[in-house]
Amino acid sequence: MDIAAAFTFGCEIIAEYSIETIDLSKKFVMHKRVTDLILRPLQRKEFTSLDSVSLKVREGEVFGIIGPNGAGKTTLIKILCTLISPTSGNAYVNGYDVVSESSKVRQSLGLVTTDERSFYWRLTGRQNLEFFATLHNFYSGKSRDRVNEVLDIVRLKDKADELFMGYSAGMKQRMAIARGLLNDPLVLFMDEPTRSLDPGAAQNLRDFIKNYIVKEQGKTIFLSTHNLEEAEQLCHRIAIFDEGKIKATGSSQDLKKGLGDGATLRDAFSAFTGKHFIEETLMAGPRFEKRFGRRGGFGMGGRRL
Repeated sequence: MDIAAAFTFGCEIIAEYSIETIDLSKKFVMHKRVTDLILRPLQRKEFTSLDSVSLKVREGEVFGIIGPNGAGKTTLIKILCTLISPTSGNAYVNGYDVVSESSKVRQSLGLVTTDERSFYWRLTGRQNLEFFATLHNFYSGKSRDRVNEVLDIVRLKDKADELFMGYSAGMKQRMAIARGLLNDPLVLFMDEPTRSLDPGAAQNLRDFIKNYIVKEQGKTIFLSTHNLEEAEQLCHRIAIFDEGKIKATGSSQDLKKGLGDGATLRDAFSAFTGKHFIEETLMAGPRFEKRFGRRGGFGMGGRRL
């Protein structure tokens, strides 16, 4: 790890960077067809999901990653949350190595996903959170106190005793954030937090994240999103991902620099990847196409800022 990025104080690691990866790579072994098993039994095919990814996220920063499906965004989040191990390279969260200090990493982070199935629909919101609190070793009175605290943070205290199945999509997402905050993490990972929400609910959730989770709670947020407007609104810096690599990293203004007046983040994405970013509708999600021609000023390939 970069010596300038961290130093030891007693038994605690004080890190300048909340998240740091160094040449991080992940390869998956591809399943063989029956004919390959017979004709080439010893041949091993691999797919590279992450290719030498290096990045640094400072404490209190909202860092976003954007890119097409299959670019490696979810793989990166899974490695940083210790759900899978990297093939090579190093990764640190809050100064802890994700491989050798995985338990400390998990204690210091929260994960927010859009998977509603991970909640118990026939329980109330409060009962769900009390159950998940026990997984963080909160018991009895301590559990109730922490659940009340996070319900207050996500502004759902008055709805806490209603069944989860009756919540709106926006309320379910706030409950997911509440669950991610139970252990009071230093870093909060968010994987497409507004996916499937209508435009109004999505904007309300973005405002909530910006005003309450970032400003009031001071959390470091690592955000994966397909919504370019969301990335511009929330993120201090953005990494453009494609084919397992970071094509560019910088603020929204940095990424658009040199593209002319009125350039958008969509233009920057096209400039660095050679692909069009097309958002048909919020519900349908984004679509990516190869570009067959370049407009003036867009021929920058993989320039890094």
